[in-house]
Amino acid sequence: MKRLIAFGFCLLTLTFFIGCMVYDAAVTDRKVRTYAKDESIEAEIASKLIADETAKFLDVSAFCYTGNVYLVGEYETEKQKERAISIARGVNGVASITPYMLAKREVKGCGSTDNATITSTVKAKLIGDKEIWSTNVDVKTVQCNVVLLGVVGSKKEIDRAIAHTKSVKGVRGIKSFLRSIR
Repeated sequence: MKRLIAFGFCLLTLTFFIGCMVYDAAVTDRKVRTYAKDESIEAEIASKLIADETAKFLDVSAFCYTGNVYLVGEYETEKQKERAISIARGVNGVASITPYMLAKREVKGCGSTDNATITSTVKAKLIGDKEIWSTNVDVKTVQCNVVLLGVVGSKKEIDRAIAHTKSVKGVRGIKSFLRSIR
């Protein structure tokens, strides 16, 4: 009985995951094949970072859009940063690598709760704006600096996303890697 319940849970989880991927692919401005390849690159980089002895304690996320990889987060040693870039470079299909990685340090008035609050507030503002296809915008906050990533429909969407981010209390800086298809 336990196996049947576990199997059912796994099947439900897999169905949910596939459903999310189909939804994401349907609303993105990238072609489905490109989107799937980008997701595969992100997953491969993440698994290699976790498995690597030098890089596994990094607080870095990989984002990929049309083969262009962005490594965003914090590192403890320069060796970790270099290793993360090297790992990403070694993944098949990577066209370029852009790191936005800050040295891990205590930032007065900016802890992990502040980063999470800023991220969720920016995301909420993007979702609330009907002129931005918010699912195309990824948001990562590092030391209260917001990084915007993704492929959107127009320069106007980029400008609106940046304006929303600027309006969020606690944001110390903004780095936009948003690209427009038009």
